[in-house]
Amino acid sequence: MSVPRVETGLVHAHGLAAILMLFASLVFGITVSIELLWPNLLDGSPWHSWGRLRYDHTQGIMLGWLANAFFAFLYHAVPVLTGRPVTSVRLGQWLFGLWNFAVVIPGWVLVLAGFSQPLEWAEFPLVIDAFVVLALLISAIQFLPPFFSRGLEDLYVSSWYIIGGLVFTLLAYPMGNFVPELVPGARGAAFSGLWIHDAVGLYVTPMALAVIYFVIPAATRRPIYSHFLSMLGFWLLFFLYPLNGTHHYVFSVIPMNAQKGAIAASALLGVDVILVVANLLLSLRGSGFFPRDLPLRFVSTGTMFYLIVSIQGSVQAQMSVNQAVHFSDWVIGHSHLAMLGFATFAAAGGITHVWQRIPWARYNPRALTWAYWLLFAGVIIMVTDLTAAGLVEARLWQSAAPWLESVRAARPYWLVRTLSAIPITAGFVALLVGMTTGKRGAGMDAVRDGIGLEPVQEIAPRLAPAITELT
Repeated sequence: MSVPRVETGLVHAHGLAAILMLFASLVFGITVSIELLWPNLLDGSPWHSWGRLRYDHTQGIMLGWLANAFFAFLYHAVPVLTGRPVTSVRLGQWLFGLWNFAVVIPGWVLVLAGFSQPLEWAEFPLVIDAFVVLALLISAIQFLPPFFSRGLEDLYVSSWYIIGGLVFTLLAYPMGNFVPELVPGARGAAFSGLWIHDAVGLYVTPMALAVIYFVIPAATRRPIYSHFLSMLGFWLLFFLYPLNGTHHYVFSVIPMNAQKGAIAASALLGVDVILVVANLLLSLRGSGFFPRDLPLRFVSTGTMFYLIVSIQGSVQAQMSVNQAVHFSDWVIGHSHLAMLGFATFAAAGGITHVWQRIPWARYNPRALTWAYWLLFAGVIIMVTDLTAAGLVEARLWQSAAPWLESVRAARPYWLVRTLSAIPITAGFVALLVGMTTGKRGAGMDAVRDGIGLEPVQEIAPRLAPAITELT
């Protein structure tokens, strides 16, 4: 049996869209960080106000950058994992246009014009939410049928994460974006809190872990250390993560039993992540902390970021810690470590892995090496700086000092956070250069001369050795 057709045109389109959307999101984020230092920088225009730009930054990172990167990965991974092509090329073209030109770009414009929802990770207005739900339904139709065409008995763990991420997000997105508009007060906030964590835990995390579990055996040609641990990690993630959302409202009017349940689930989720990361690191044994294969290097670093950010989240949910650091820059550092560290490094690893396997794509390994190191340095600087800022703010708040004192104390840290955008932006520029310059087919040549192009039995048990077809 030969490898089914991989729609490399759609891989390429979503990959480039991801990078371009990322740069727009970076502009929003950098402007927001500068406005903390100089609030009147843009003359007080409502289109440039801090809140609107911040909304566009967060939505752009999740829906513009990460979602497009995950779509690019899925167009390669699903045929390899299932031995079947995706449902329809035409449907993929509709999905690409709908996601980018009916969701992300109009969503940005409407938010800048003052139309939005005051909900975390749900800032785009309701009219955009309708298109998101439609696009999620199309993505389920596009990617899920190949998994069910021959039964579930030999699905690899990446397949389970893809199925779980697509199905649960299709269910959770309406809950987090429509229900809070209909349910008033604390009950609506509780639904919103569920979505805050479901967006990260039931969409971003499963897709990122699908990438990591796929790239490691594909790049090392060694099986995952333990399939039992991988499936245990999967079911614990999907059981515990929906319970976590209320830990955003510790000491609120939401019933204390719900708060304590969320705190306990957060602690257990930390245990789950330790099991998952231990399994992944044991699977990486012999590759070194900075593997030679660039996509593998990205995902291995993303794995370490996943461990750190998850343990931080479990600790942060505990009442004594939450009381101190809630509302501080510690939380901002935590969210950046999740989205810019763990998720972005996994997404970059997924994109570069599939990019190597597009026969006609340009590939520049030197630029991608620069991208890795610049992004690694930028993330470390930013997260360390914001974590320190949060601790300083927490200490001043607990000392009953005037609130303005904490603002003055945080200002130098905000400057460092803004400056950390220099290596981060340079890293993403290098990522774009690595994907658009160099010899055509250089990535495939490197893979052929290294580990070879044959599908790995671990992730493609139904496929005989063959080369991905040219679109």
